Amino acid sequence: NIEVKENLLTVQGRKAANDAERRFLHRGLAERDFERRFQLADYVIVADARLADGLLSIALRRELPEALKPRRIEIATASAPLIEGEKAA
Repeated sequence: NIEVKENLLTVQGRKAANDAERRFLHRGLAERDFERRFQLADYVIVADARLADGLLSIALRRELPEALKPRRIEIATASAPLIEGEKAA
């Protein structure tokens, strides 16, 4: 179970109930319930989550609002009148 609430990502895992049906050659890792919490930075969203070959991958993406994105501002030049006796710089 993956849940995001107020910049807090919570990942929970529960032991499978049907372990009696499965047969194992070797059990190397202990299987137990777990819960991990991660504090996300501002404007970070969870884009995708995948479980493949026993590995959980969570894709995060940072999306800044338009108001916070850097933007280029052109500098306008005004042609000031020349004062007599001075040359333009």
